[in-house]
Amino acid sequence: MKSVTITHTTVICPTDPLTAEELARACEAEIDWVARLVEVGIVAAHGHHPAAWRFESTDLRRALDARRLERDFGAGLDAAALILDMEQEIRRLKGQLRALGLSR
Repeated sequence: MKSVTITHTTVICPTDPLTAEELARACEAEIDWVARLVEVGIVAAHGHHPAAWRFESTDLRRALDARRLERDFGAGLDAAALILDMEQEIRRLKGQLRALGLSR
């Protein structure tokens, strides 16, 4: 029996950011979930109200990572926000170490 892999692709460019609905669909979630991401600071909404919100590629990556943390580890969004911020800080610090020639 052959296996079939279905892949979804979402292309985001600076001139065509995602709407809240598109972000929700890309994460297989509801708009309320996206609003909660904004509320806890996982993603930054550009716009004054949910219908006008726009999201960049980094927001999509963080939203997908938050969804994975929820699904795979049962993490709440508050915990996911903390984990994602810590991962980002670790990457930043590792980059500084590489720039100084101190990484392994």
